[in-house]
Amino acid sequence: MPDLSGHVGIITGAARGMGRAYAAAAASAGAKVVVADIGDAEPVAGEVTEAGGSAIAVQVDVSDEASVGAMVQATIDEFGRIDFLVNNAALYATLGISPFTAITVDDWDRVMAVNLRGPFLCARAVVPHMIEQRNGSIVNISSNTALAGVPFLAHYVSSKGGLIALTRALARELGEHAIRVNTVTPGFTMSDGSRQLFRDAGLPEGDPTINERSIKREQQPEDVVGAVLFLVADDSRFVTGQIINVDGGWLAH
Repeated sequence: MPDLSGHVGIITGAARGMGRAYAAAAASAGAKVVVADIGDAEPVAGEVTEAGGSAIAVQVDVSDEASVGAMVQATIDEFGRIDFLVNNAALYATLGISPFTAITVDDWDRVMAVNLRGPFLCARAVVPHMIEQRNGSIVNISSNTALAGVPFLAHYVSSKGGLIALTRALARELGEHAIRVNTVTPGFTMSDGSRQLFRDAGLPEGDPTINERSIKREQQPEDVVGAVLFLVADDSRFVTGQIINVDGGWLAH
């Protein structure tokens, strides 16, 4: 596990699922963690603290500029610096599966507001602090659906493809400040959100991609942790603008 001692990081969408796993792992590696979520993040921050780590909970709507600004200010007030940002918050589980012709304009805009504008706003808010430090890492959690072109989730897939493009643009722009920007594209993961998606669609719970993977088992949130920690740690100080695909070998990217 990378050593994140002395590092301070914000992880959005960290109240449950994959974000919760990232927060717990980063804290275990020594980071001071801001557990940010539109929901109640206090239980996760409490778990980190009880395990001997350092964390605070911040409620944030990543699609709202003022809310994101308050989250960043709370981080500076508590910890004095920001070394990494993990843009994990996204709309997924509540979207449902449908042809793109059935997606309303309101639903499209709502997904883009959270899944794409949110990471843009969060990155824009933390970057001035990283520029001042001349160091920082931004990790955007995209999805291998954007690489595979998975159907019936066009708004979600498009937002995650946009996040890959944003990663590349920001990596070019921020490299002169020693700020790294990378993307992780998890495969279908048996997270809380995936289980909810199956329940809402009336489908049997289970990973439908197992037989297409090289490693034939269900992907768990913990399987993505290593890639995320590598990218936020100093070990990846010369890695930027990249996509790390973590899906058990479903796609050879």
